[in-house]
Amino acid sequence: MATAASTLPTLAADDIDGPHIRLTSETLARRAKQRRHMLDMTGVSYVIDGLMLLIYAYIGTVPISIPLLFTACGLVSVSVYIALSEFNINDRFKDHYFVVQQSSVSFAILLSFAYLAPQVGFLFLLTMFIVYGFSSLRSTPRQTALAWTIAAAGIAALFLLSDKPVSIPVDTPVERVAAMLVFILALGRCMFIGIFSSSLRASLYKSGQQLRAAYKQIEEIAELDELTGSFNRRRIMKLLDDEIARAHRSGSPCSVALIDLDWFKHINDTFGHPTGDEVLRTFAITVFANIRAIDKFGRYGGEEFLLILPDATDGAAEQSLDRLRAIVADLDWSAFSPGLTVTISAGVAMLEPNETPDAILARADSALYAAKESGRNRVARA
Repeated sequence: MATAASTLPTLAADDIDGPHIRLTSETLARRAKQRRHMLDMTGVSYVIDGLMLLIYAYIGTVPISIPLLFTACGLVSVSVYIALSEFNINDRFKDHYFVVQQSSVSFAILLSFAYLAPQVGFLFLLTMFIVYGFSSLRSTPRQTALAWTIAAAGIAALFLLSDKPVSIPVDTPVERVAAMLVFILALGRCMFIGIFSSSLRASLYKSGQQLRAAYKQIEEIAELDELTGSFNRRRIMKLLDDEIARAHRSGSPCSVALIDLDWFKHINDTFGHPTGDEVLRTFAITVFANIRAIDKFGRYGGEEFLLILPDATDGAAEQSLDRLRAIVADLDWSAFSPGLTVTISAGVAMLEPNETPDAILARADSALYAAKESGRNRVARA
């Protein structure tokens, strides 16, 4: 029991894959380890019952062959399943624990010995509760119902189709002590199943938390531009749709700005793409440091960015963009490469009644084109 209990912290919930999922070697090894732990505990349970039967054999309640045969049958069945597990035969099946098969074999052994040794039949029937409780930890509702049906049919056959006097021997003080030990050890194994179940639930909860964190991280990655940390085009366009719908509902102003880094192709060609990447990252950081919390900023494509300014008129948006333009131009870009300078041009447009996202973007793009035609490093309003 101590050996089995020491395995609890290592349990993991990895049974959420289907039969056609390609499993990694690490997952297969973890599955085999978990099965080994559970089979070890099953073997320990057989040994405990075998020792109790030895006590009954010692005092003459049952012949010595009963504990020896019972323990041998139990350990042989466990050994067979260990062999199947070690050769990864279990992993070819969805139920890689063979829950119904193992519980059926255990029920068959217990019912057979309850028939062969009815004078201590209560011991075998008590153990059936332990087997059923243990198997239900890893079974589906259908498997649980099937195991119950098999056990119920066996018990019905034992009581209705035979006249064996299944009993609890308590005629002598030693038999009463032995019966007490049987009940105490059965309760102990039931408590152990409860501890095992709690550990399993904790493992499932932890795995669920890790999955949720992973999904959240995936969602964040899917929304962000990997290079600049700003929203990617898909996400910023979704935010634009949302802000325009909100502005139409509330009647509040909303402006957008298309921002382009001037002569960015020349920067890449002259100073190299790594320097160009650093320019994009630094520009994005500068924007984040100089916009409001309600503003949304994303990479529209290449060196072009989209800034959404809720509750801002085109005049206020133009002032904000001109301030940002001046900040960018004043940065010491030569730290990346001697002689490097970076400026931006921007086109600003304010949402008109019933205007669509495509329409306001087209006006902002026209304003950006005008800013470039006017010499760059400036902001134009649509």
